[in-house]
Amino acid sequence: MRLFTASLLLLKLLWLPSIASADPLDNCLDFYFIDVEGGAATLIVTPAGESVLIDSGYPDNQGRDLNRIIHVAQDVAGLRRIDHAVVSHWHLDHYGNHAALAAKFGIGTFWDRGIPDDLAEDPGYHERIANYRAAAQNASKALHVGDTLPLKTGQTPLTVRVLTSGREVAKDAGDVNPFASRHQPQPEDPSDNSASLSLLFSFGKFRFLTCGDLTWNIEAELVTPRNPVGQVDLFMVTHHGLPVSNNPAMVLAIDPIVAIMCNGPAKGGAEQTMDTLREAESLKAWFQLHRNLELADAQQAPAEFIANAGSTADCKGEWILAKVAPDGLSYSVQIGPQGKQHSFQTRSR
Repeated sequence: MRLFTASLLLLKLLWLPSIASADPLDNCLDFYFIDVEGGAATLIVTPAGESVLIDSGYPDNQGRDLNRIIHVAQDVAGLRRIDHAVVSHWHLDHYGNHAALAAKFGIGTFWDRGIPDDLAEDPGYHERIANYRAAAQNASKALHVGDTLPLKTGQTPLTVRVLTSGREVAKDAGDVNPFASRHQPQPEDPSDNSASLSLLFSFGKFRFLTCGDLTWNIEAELVTPRNPVGQVDLFMVTHHGLPVSNNPAMVLAIDPIVAIMCNGPAKGGAEQTMDTLREAESLKAWFQLHRNLELADAQQAPAEFIANAGSTADCKGEWILAKVAPDGLSYSVQIGPQGKQHSFQTRSR
C-alpha cells in the first residue's frame, strides 16, 4: 500500500503544471527577461512555438551572458534554436552574442535597424560587425517604422509592429497626449541609443512595449503631440532605467500596469526613473533584474520584485518570466522557476 501511495503521489507531481517550463500546447505568450548584468536579452516564445530574441547581452566574461541565454532558451523554454534574432541598436551590450549564438545554438533570421558603415562611439565596431555579418551570411533584414515581424498567429491575433527605427518614429496616429508638456528637451543624443528599434507586441488586448535604449528627445517625438502607442500592459523600462531615457511624457502616456527593468547592480535603475514609474496612474508593480546597490531599499522595488540582490560577482543570473494567457486577457509575472506568481488583468480597450 505504501508503495502504491508513493507511486500515485509521484504521478500527481509529474502532472503538476509549471509556469517556468515552456509547454508548446499551453498556447501562452511567454516573455523571458534574461539577466545579462545591465545589458539586454529578452526571449519571446509565441503560442505557435516560434521564438524571438531581442538583443543578446555582453560578449566575453567567460561566456556568462551567452550561457545564460542558451540555458533559458534550451533548458527552460525547450527551444532547439532561435527563429528570429533582433538587434535593437549597435551597442556591445545589445548584440554582443548574436554571432556566438548563431554558432552554438542556431539563429533563423537576423533583424536590425540597418547596418551603419561606422560607429564613432565604438572603436571595436568593425570587428564586431564583421562577425555579425558573417553569422547572418550578409542576409540580415532591416526593420523600418511601420513594418511588422512575420510571426505565425492563431486564434488570438499576434502582431509585432515597429514604432521607431534609425531616429524615425511612427507619427500622426493615436489620441492627443495629455502629458506632452512634461517633455523638457535635452541636448541631442548623437549616439546609436537614439536610433534604437521600438517594438509593440499586441496579443489580443494585451500590449507589450520595448524600446531598446531609445533616449529622451526621440521618446518625446514618438508620443507628442499624439500618442501612437496608446496604453500598454507590460513595459520593458527603457535603457536599463537610466535617466537619459524614460521621459515622463512617454512613460505616463503609455501608463503601464507592470514594468520590468533590465538593470545591473551598478548600471541603470536610477532614482529619477523610479520616481517617474511611481507617477504612472495604472502601475501595479515593477520588477528589477537587479537591486541597485547604490540606492536605499525604499527608493526601488520591494525585495520580492527584484530578481538578483547582490553584486555581479555573487549573481546567480535569475530571470523574470511574464506569461500571457491564451486569450490575452490576463498575465502573470514571476522571478525564476520557484518564484511567486503575480497575476494581472489585461486592461480593457
